[in-house]
Amino acid sequence: MSTSRAIRRLLAGLAATLVGTACQPIPYAVAAAQAPAQALTDQAVQHYEAGQQSQALGEFRRAAEQGNRLAQFDYAMMLLNGEGGTLDPSGAVQWLERAANAGMTQAQYVYGKMFDDGYVVGKSIPQANLWYEKAARQGHVQAQAAIANEYFIGRGVPRDYKTAFGWYEKAARGGDLPSQYIVASYYERGYGVVTPDPGRARLWYEKAAAQGDVAAQGKLDAMNRVSVPPTSPVPAR
Repeated sequence: MSTSRAIRRLLAGLAATLVGTACQPIPYAVAAAQAPAQALTDQAVQHYEAGQQSQALGEFRRAAEQGNRLAQFDYAMMLLNGEGGTLDPSGAVQWLERAANAGMTQAQYVYGKMFDDGYVVGKSIPQANLWYEKAARQGHVQAQAAIANEYFIGRGVPRDYKTAFGWYEKAARGGDLPSQYIVASYYERGYGVVTPDPGRARLWYEKAAAQGDVAAQGKLDAMNRVSVPPTSPVPAR
């Protein structure tokens, strides 16, 4: 199943940038026990991509019941969108929560986003931050950027610019464009959190500019103008 497509439908109109499923490795013994469920999940993916949604729905359900967290997530997304069967938001939330509790980072992020926006579940910033941070600690880039924003503005957590910077830097390393610009700005100005470092600022502005950020390119242009010494005036003849 194209998880990123399902999530985009889930969060249509919301300011969320998703990169698809992000699962952490699971212990070998658990993976071996889930092997049949994984094969069933792979089969469901093939049927979904072939447009056989009803068949995929049933296969995802069976694999989800066997504990496959990717199947749990995909099954939740199908229930949420009414793909292959009847729309079932409450059932979707139950399976999404199971996938999140099983440690699937994408499920944790999406579950947090739902609490953040009050979509299907009741709006709860503390719950949103709880799931954002769970996913962020496992390396989910969008969750890292999300929890960084929360610490930066003090939304549901104490305002903490240093902690915010730590999460922004992790997200920036993961390729998140807004975080790259913010990290560059920190290194340019310091803001009492880091020692100003023009070299690092330039590095992060370059990374953001390479992804098409116009403001970052403007910063680079300004830095280049400052770094070029003025030419000596030509004596009058």
